[in-house]
Amino acid sequence: MAGVAQAETIRVATYNVGLNRKGPGLLVRDLVRGKDEQIDAVIAVIARVKPDILLLNEFDFDRGGVALGLFADRLAAKGAVYPYRFARAPNSGLASGVDLDGDGRLNGPGDSQGYGRFFGARGMAILSRFPIDVDAVQDFSGQLWKDLPGAMMPVVDGKPWPSQAAWDVQRLSSKGHWDVPVILPDGTRLRLLAAHATPPVFDGPEDRNGLRNRDEIRFWSLYLARLEPDTGFVILGDLNADPKDGEGSQGAINALLSDPRVRDVRPSSLGAVAASARQGGPNKLHLSDPAFDTVDWDEARTPGNMRVDYVLPSANLDISGAGVFWPAPDEDGFELVGLDGSVGAHHRLVWVDIMR
Repeated sequence: MAGVAQAETIRVATYNVGLNRKGPGLLVRDLVRGKDEQIDAVIAVIARVKPDILLLNEFDFDRGGVALGLFADRLAAKGAVYPYRFARAPNSGLASGVDLDGDGRLNGPGDSQGYGRFFGARGMAILSRFPIDVDAVQDFSGQLWKDLPGAMMPVVDGKPWPSQAAWDVQRLSSKGHWDVPVILPDGTRLRLLAAHATPPVFDGPEDRNGLRNRDEIRFWSLYLARLEPDTGFVILGDLNADPKDGEGSQGAINALLSDPRVRDVRPSSLGAVAASARQGGPNKLHLSDPAFDTVDWDEARTPGNMRVDYVLPSANLDISGAGVFWPAPDEDGFELVGLDGSVGAHHRLVWVDIMR
């Protein structure tokens, strides 16, 4: 009807692209060379789904933003143009000066504020078709773990593990917690609550990583109480916790998913169902519906495929669609994911469409 404004769909996505390298500058090198099959597959997936706003997890950070700029250029050549970009240094690879992993040595990757072999390793970045209000960004990456209400830090024999000195400097965020406002075409703001929680494994009986995973997720549950009731937001990122399976904090993730301020539209795919049935192993013991899985992990070394990547819009937003880019073998695009997660990234791009 003439004179009636047409609703616009805003596609918001998260994607753990696995573009972390063994040393600084190597991601830039691989982007410049243009001969990396993993990078090619990741770019092809993004160009196919074409999210309007995209959080990248596991993307190495450099202070000049060179890697992110090269990556955006490659996407633009495929028709996915992102003129607005945001990234800050992650806690991963940030030296603490303290023995944080209890191995009796200093300056190892486990002694960084988040596991990382070099400064900037395993970072986060945002690409957007719409302006980012950088001056209004709130970055909580420096918050100490012990200062989170209800924090459960590791204790062994009644003593802080590995030491009180570690407690005194350990940050909560393994990579970061950001509140990033994006200005949508209608002038409203969408708050991106972005994070990448630590894997709840690779530790010992002290359960350091498991407890940290719990509290990194709980941060958002606590933070929502600080937002005005009419705030439009999306919680997005790799939270490394499935609601029913694996070692992630199921209590924390289920509390977040059931929060009345959050809408879980449960993005799904046919490819995840097919992969779970085909690969078997630990997948056969899972309680979660495999349709919602977002990562294809090696069944021989891991608990199998799970739902760990999330796009959770606020309950006051209108949602018109959602999905996980995980084509089944008989669907178009299957060549970009492959049979066993060895093509491109192990994680899948997860998206939600918001109506404005």
